[in-house]
Amino acid sequence: MTILVACAWRRSELFQAPRDPDGIMTKFRLSLAITVGTLLISSWASAQDTGSPRNENLSAAARKRPYSPNAGGAVPTRVFWGDTHLHTSFSVDAGAFGNRLGLEEAYRFARGEEVQSSTAGPVKLARPLDFLVIADHSDNMGFFPDLIAGSPALLSDPKGREWHDRIKSGEGVAVAIEIIDLFSRAKIPERLVYYPNTKMYRSAWDKTIDAAEKYNAPGRFTAFIGYEWTSQVPPGQNLHRVVIYRDGAAKARQTVPATTYPPQGSTDPEFLWKNLQEYEDKTGGDVLAIPHNGNLSNGLMFPVINPVDGKPLTKQYVATRAKWEPLVEATQIKGDGETHPFLSPNDEFADFGTWDKGNLNLSELKTKEMLQFEYVRSALKTGLKLGQELGTNPYKFGLIGSTDSHTSLSTADDDNFFGKHSGAEPSPERIKHPFMKASGAEVYGWESLAAGYAGVWATENTREALFDAMERKEVYATTGPRMTVRFFGGWDYQPADAKTRQPAVIGYQKGVPMGGDLAAAPAGKSPTFLVAALKDPLGANLDRLQVIKGWVDKNGKSHEKLYDVAVSGGRKIGEDGRCKTSVGNTVDVKNATWTNTIGETELITVWKDPDFDPAVSAFYYVRVIEIPTPRWTAYDAKYYGLTLPPEVPVVHQERAYTSPIWYTP
Repeated sequence: MTILVACAWRRSELFQAPRDPDGIMTKFRLSLAITVGTLLISSWASAQDTGSPRNENLSAAARKRPYSPNAGGAVPTRVFWGDTHLHTSFSVDAGAFGNRLGLEEAYRFARGEEVQSSTAGPVKLARPLDFLVIADHSDNMGFFPDLIAGSPALLSDPKGREWHDRIKSGEGVAVAIEIIDLFSRAKIPERLVYYPNTKMYRSAWDKTIDAAEKYNAPGRFTAFIGYEWTSQVPPGQNLHRVVIYRDGAAKARQTVPATTYPPQGSTDPEFLWKNLQEYEDKTGGDVLAIPHNGNLSNGLMFPVINPVDGKPLTKQYVATRAKWEPLVEATQIKGDGETHPFLSPNDEFADFGTWDKGNLNLSELKTKEMLQFEYVRSALKTGLKLGQELGTNPYKFGLIGSTDSHTSLSTADDDNFFGKHSGAEPSPERIKHPFMKASGAEVYGWESLAAGYAGVWATENTREALFDAMERKEVYATTGPRMTVRFFGGWDYQPADAKTRQPAVIGYQKGVPMGGDLAAAPAGKSPTFLVAALKDPLGANLDRLQVIKGWVDKNGKSHEKLYDVAVSGGRKIGEDGRCKTSVGNTVDVKNATWTNTIGETELITVWKDPDFDPAVSAFYYVRVIEIPTPRWTAYDAKYYGLTLPPEVPVVHQERAYTSPIWYTP
């Protein structure tokens, strides 16, 4: 059975009725081709690896395409949506918080089935995901199901018996916080640790692999094998990484995940990278690691000083990090990680979902000096400097979003948000409950974001094709909406290229896609960029497209500049590259709805850097901003009849962030 794939959503979803009272669907259907350069005909049953298209041969493939625009399949023509960071009851903290859903329920839910949540009744996605990474914590994987089942070995320990009894009596959240605290200080009792060489640990890992194999359906749904390496540098600095395997069971079973608990584990990222190298050497397989968003690391996620030994980074360190970590989690439930208003004071969209109070357990409060080593935009600038100094840019990464949900439910829609953990699933109280609390600081439930998802441009929905796209960084992050975004850079794009209905054809022919590199500027030329975005068919219209540029000048000083390159509603962009006029606001907060009477269904343009210096290294990425929509807090207020405190935000502008394109002299 073959299908015609012309866009990022399925045909049945296209003809659902979105919140779109303007009667624009005729125009909308005509504009669907923005998502593809050449339409792809593929088999549901196709499972072969089509290989990893490299940026240097994508343009050649586009030029050699046959007369039939549907044939060949040499370039990525479809964006696939997924979550690379989901926890089930196999994670100790998730289980203690009240999650009773396991691996099976997580996959069934992601594939579009209705399941019963742990505390808040039935739940279902509006649209299935295309792929999922269950990333349970590697340390003590599978411990909690055994504890709640009353394993004699665990109950024989006084602390194990205490935790079991308290959880049964309804104190799971307090137990979870205690476990997190003891873990961060390496104080969990010896008999309660599932070390990687134990039978209990191997059993949990085998079950994780078995579930991924069961639900992986090449061409329809991809279930990656993975885990989260949960490094917490004392007193609680978050250096977590999600590890994803390109491989199946035969290779994944040959080793077990890296852990952090001593003596068999370590919180040093170099320990993880060594473990990944050993896996590839032993099996011939492929893995990559994705750093957690950095806002709970207290300045350690994107450092210039080694967070373990306090010494300046070495050439070996930066080269090894660049090898294993091609992507970064730019947004998720625990805050948005693109930039911070302190770091980007001239960016009026910078203060979005900001978490800046402290580390993971609030045992150390945040200082402003930490911020530049936590956020994506500043890390990209730091990477340029380190690349010049050490020969390798360790922060030359692509951007994705994911949830980090601990409920087994990958929900990033504001009208269907089931919270960070099962103690924060829908209820009248969850908005005001503290998410974290310590002396001098508190993170409230309402501060959680219903974010995010990863968009991956790939040739087909298989482990191999999606993994290869991640490695080449042809990916982007969103805070939940599934808008379709294209971003190409080159030297010869012309304004007429924005008028084509197949922008990816000209995009690949003339340049490189997001995640790519430009070098050796032709004499007298500045880089040009083809930028295109199409709204989520079930979501809000678009406000604007922006290009964010960062560079390091000849004196070694970092800079950034934001350009509005396309705006909706006939508004004007000034000579400074900025549109100062707001798009407006149609949100009806009381009824938690909005109208698409402002904004545009699509925006597309060709932009030329007006400030280009061919001698200076730089990066460029695109940020897509939607018109204002209700936040999940507004949906809760309507459903439960709540009167919210004035400090609780109820409206926001959701967004997407592409992977950068880099220029190197």
